[in-house]
Amino acid sequence: MKLLAGNSNLPLAKDVARYLQKPLTEMTARRFADKEIFVEIHENVRGEDCFVIQSTSYPANDNLMELLICIDALVRASARRITAVIPYFGYARQDRKTAARTPITAKLVANLITKAGASRVLTLDLHAGQIQGFFDLPTDNLYSTPVIERDIREHTRNKNLMIVSPDVGGVVRARALAKRFSADLAIVDKRRERAGKSEVMHIIGDVKGRTCLLFDDIVDSAGTLCNAAEALMNEGASEVYAYVTHGVFSGEAVARVEKSALKELVVTDSIAATDAIKNTRNVRQVTIAPLIGEAIRRIGHGESVSNLFD
Repeated sequence: MKLLAGNSNLPLAKDVARYLQKPLTEMTARRFADKEIFVEIHENVRGEDCFVIQSTSYPANDNLMELLICIDALVRASARRITAVIPYFGYARQDRKTAARTPITAKLVANLITKAGASRVLTLDLHAGQIQGFFDLPTDNLYSTPVIERDIREHTRNKNLMIVSPDVGGVVRARALAKRFSADLAIVDKRRERAGKSEVMHIIGDVKGRTCLLFDDIVDSAGTLCNAAEALMNEGASEVYAYVTHGVFSGEAVARVEKSALKELVVTDSIAATDAIKNTRNVRQVTIAPLIGEAIRRIGHGESVSNLFD
């Protein structure tokens, strides 16, 4: 087995390597003066089972190209099998046509990874489950729920919990977490009265006096999450936490979270934390390295991955 890491999330890759007690394969991924990406692998990988760890987060296009070029380098170096380990799968929100003459970019990215020469894909909390079907090769979609459940039990001590879905689309995800705690479920109904008008929040469920945990897969601008926290507090919630798998944090998102009603926002390290995130009082990261590492070990040994979530 050979572990390779792109530049998108080196801290996570090193933690995965530490879990597996295997060194990262020596490789170089650098830019020419015109920002072309060049990858060179400095070890023999002929006949090896190779795992390339690379999130396609910001800058999404650079990180995606780096992944594709690394896969191509491994194909041309005669690697036996190549698994693209993508903790955060960029472009996942473009999983369907939303209007006339718009693309389905998640399918395009899946085609690119397949054509580059990947043998299989390992990813985490896809924004839409059907993206698994976009790949014409084996695809394992891991869930961060066990990691998040463990952290909730350690930090909230199950004090009168209510799991909250920040929108109707996330109800299935939130219900699965609520089931683990035998907790009640609430839903934030968000609507826009008109274009340019801020969202109006309605809470479905009685949250008065409850410790509310917002649960979602992606936090990007953080507008919806912060508005939901404010609406929950206005409805009488005692505290509001948020647990999110992928911390994208675009634009003013970090500052918005810091000023919000959220007591704490917990994200995984599927995307490398910036200095702004590390220095924010109410944002904290939990690691998914053991989850990713164990899934890699099981794939390498031909064992069941789904048993991780039984």
